[in-house]
Amino acid sequence: MNVAALAADLRAAARRTDHRRLLVLAGERDAGIDAAFDAVEGAQIPDDETTIVSATDGFRFDRVAPTQASELLGTTRTAVIYDAHEDFSPNVLGRLVGTVDGGGLFVLLVPPLDAWPDRSGSFESSLAVPPHSVDDVGGRFRERLVGTLRDHPGVAIVDVDAGTVERRGDADESPSTRSAPGTPPAGTRRFPAAAYEACLTADQSRALHALEALGDASEGIGDAGEGTSGTRRTASGDTDGERRRAVVVEADRGRGKSSAAGLAAGSLAAEGRDVLVTAPDRRNASDLFARAEELLSATGASDGGERATATQTDAGGDTLHAKGGGRVRYAPPAAAADLPGSPDVVLVDEAAALPVRLLSSYLDAPAVAFFTTVHGYEGAGRGFSVRFREELAACDHDVTEVTLSEPIRFAPADPVESWAFRALLLDARPPVAALVSDASPSSVTYRAISPDELAADEHLLRAVFGLLVLAHYRTEPDDLARLLDAPNLRVRVLEHEGHVVSVALLAREGGLDAETRRSMYEGARVRGNMLPDVFTSQLRDEAAGVPVGYRIVRIATHHAARSRGLGSRLLAEIRAEFDGDADYLGVGYGATPELLSFWRANGYETVHLSTTRNESSGEYSALMFDPLSEAGRALCDRHGRWFRDRIGDLLAEHLRDADPDVVRGALAACRADVPLDLSDYEWRVVVGVAFGPGQYATAPRAFRRLALAALIGGRGENRDSDADEGACDTTVAAGSGTPLTPREERLLVGKVLQARPADIVADELGYASARQCLRALGAAYESLVDRYGAENEVLEAERERFGG
Repeated sequence: MNVAALAADLRAAARRTDHRRLLVLAGERDAGIDAAFDAVEGAQIPDDETTIVSATDGFRFDRVAPTQASELLGTTRTAVIYDAHEDFSPNVLGRLVGTVDGGGLFVLLVPPLDAWPDRSGSFESSLAVPPHSVDDVGGRFRERLVGTLRDHPGVAIVDVDAGTVERRGDADESPSTRSAPGTPPAGTRRFPAAAYEACLTADQSRALHALEALGDASEGIGDAGEGTSGTRRTASGDTDGERRRAVVVEADRGRGKSSAAGLAAGSLAAEGRDVLVTAPDRRNASDLFARAEELLSATGASDGGERATATQTDAGGDTLHAKGGGRVRYAPPAAAADLPGSPDVVLVDEAAALPVRLLSSYLDAPAVAFFTTVHGYEGAGRGFSVRFREELAACDHDVTEVTLSEPIRFAPADPVESWAFRALLLDARPPVAALVSDASPSSVTYRAISPDELAADEHLLRAVFGLLVLAHYRTEPDDLARLLDAPNLRVRVLEHEGHVVSVALLAREGGLDAETRRSMYEGARVRGNMLPDVFTSQLRDEAAGVPVGYRIVRIATHHAARSRGLGSRLLAEIRAEFDGDADYLGVGYGATPELLSFWRANGYETVHLSTTRNESSGEYSALMFDPLSEAGRALCDRHGRWFRDRIGDLLAEHLRDADPDVVRGALAACRADVPLDLSDYEWRVVVGVAFGPGQYATAPRAFRRLALAALIGGRGENRDSDADEGACDTTVAAGSGTPLTPREERLLVGKVLQARPADIVADELGYASARQCLRALGAAYESLVDRYGAENEVLEAERERFGG
């Protein structure tokens, strides 16, 4: 074996085509490390162009720990060595492949290939969630990965233990054509020539030209000029001088979309525009800010030709300033949704990794651009493409769409990129729409799919994983490994004529022993048991880990067959299957009114609403239960009552900014009755506000109790009352009062439960004034007095005084 010579041949072939090559060094770790050093030397790659990613140190190369692999994002290396013996994960593999430059080598150190699927590392240990052990974790993902290494072009394999070359890594060496960037003539562009001169491909030049439309929005000067690529739709209702613009830039990783975004941001700031940038993480926007700063440093910011300056004024380097008042600044996704400072332009990088609700909020800006990765570990763009397209079609922006297909770091048709797509299913997709477009609840069949079936059927695996990608805005390669190997996960699908049309991913939770429950109660984190963990560690219920449940991790229906009841049919089949074998079904998700309505319609009950927002989505999380046994019913009822008892205080403090429709939906799906233990005095105050000159502030508790009674559990419908330790037996049956309107319910949430100022609530709900808002509140309580005050002598006497 001569690893040095093989590496030299691989690099020579890579450089001839401006592609990369993958060198697998399989065997014991020490021998693999030695062989990696020989490979780098043989390929004549300088040490300062080489990075090794390993859990251990002591190398002459720059070392990055696997947990810090994201630090390499946006960088380019000639050689990357990944020591996958201990801290291997699919996510890290996906990150590292993209950092190798054309003509470079990606060196992968792994155990003997035949033995690797049976060897467990730290990632496999993370899949061994209680009560399972690491012995229960499968090796299907690694077995599949080994298969791709052994038959994909451009992958060389050396058995360092035997000293033999298993594959030489041959690949097609047909020359690839690289495009040349161009600068539009001065009369047809608004961005400076320096911005176009910084482009590396014709795709980037076209994308930059399309982004010029963002500068037109606040000027109302019409179309962006000649040569804009993509297509444009103009919504009806545009008025002269008020052109709202949106640009969508889609690309695979490494196509230069973030650089194009940065060049556009710098150009706009040089014009004096206020550009707000957001991304799932500040690091995602690093390349954008770097390109913007470079351009601002090299171009004039005023008509007089003075040079612009870029200064980082924030500690985190989150703001770049240009002469003339323009700036480029960063805000996290949830904060950016409020459009702080009323920016002229909003740029959303890695938009596919954000939920549609947040993406829609950015359309309130006059000009907005969405940059999305179509296939990538950050989150696949198909969810963006399918779901957010509906929002774009309905918005009042002129929409320009552009796609970047040519890679920047290497030439097209790179074999290592195509291997990564295949190995990590970055290009997985559900069945084509025509195959499932006529699916209905009566045409589908329910099926339980085992991990072995998924591993054995690549077509089925791609269909299932492709649908799961659509189910969530951030699906990663690690999720593929979990799907194949995690012992606590189950896959259930609906098939239409043999094609997967709906899929649900379930996680077994609970059934924990006393020692595990004790440690969780005392603060230990127990992987893979989200619902028991929240109930035990946060809500102080040590017994919550005893019942066995299945949490719906993801559920998705093909976009061509949505809104036909298929999701509900799938949940009904799952309930029928696990009824008798589990204590409950559960779900936790970022709460929106639509999702709360869906889960409530399928019998799920609210038991918790988080008090902090998700940093990326900006949503509060709802936890819901569908009990299947007496133990599950007891757990659900217990937490439903506790939720009822604390939600009033939480809404007045931690949840004061929650969407009233989210609050309405969460309360409506809670079954626990509200004891109306109002005193005679409190009833008199309520009647005084509803029918006379009383003041709400005199007895706010009474108004909160009535509001909760009206909103919790289906708008006050009669149900069996709960026997509770210490529970009041003064639950009042609902009468026949006039039902509250949705607007009145929002009024109860905002003014009474969240205790927000009347003028703010009036503005949000469209009342003419705070006074009118309070009058409407009195009218709402007239209905509640009718509903809950029947046969109360004190109340009736008070009403008669005011003619109520």
